[in-house]
Amino acid sequence: MKTEVKYITDLHQEHIEFKSELNFYKDELVSFTHRLEEIASANTKKEVMEQVEKFQNHFIRQKEVLDELMSKINQHEHELANNAQSNNVATDHRKVADHVEIRDEVNTYSKLFDALKVEFREFLGKYF
Repeated sequence: MKTEVKYITDLHQEHIEFKSELNFYKDELVSFTHRLEEIASANTKKEVMEQVEKFQNHFIRQKEVLDELMSKINQHEHELANNAQSNNVATDHRKVADHVEIRDEVNTYSKLFDALKVEFREFLGKYF
């Protein structure tokens, strides 16, 4: 199996994009959590509280996965920097192994987060 390679500068740029996207999701999670707190204090029906707890658990897990992804991206960025420093001649023309796994994980996270967001909005529409 042939390993795909990309320019270091391209991978670095993609890291920046991934981090920006993940930071956006992180901000959304904060907003969703605040909204959930408002809902919990305004409506104490058992069925609502069960949904609040479910979403609270989902948001906590999403934050954990997001933090893990950020750590992987930062680690790979550190590896790229070390590669560039070890041979800083024409780093913009040097290729290294592509980060396919990280890209796939970010894309999967994005899809799952978007599905959670739709589910949360449906919950908000149903009860508020």
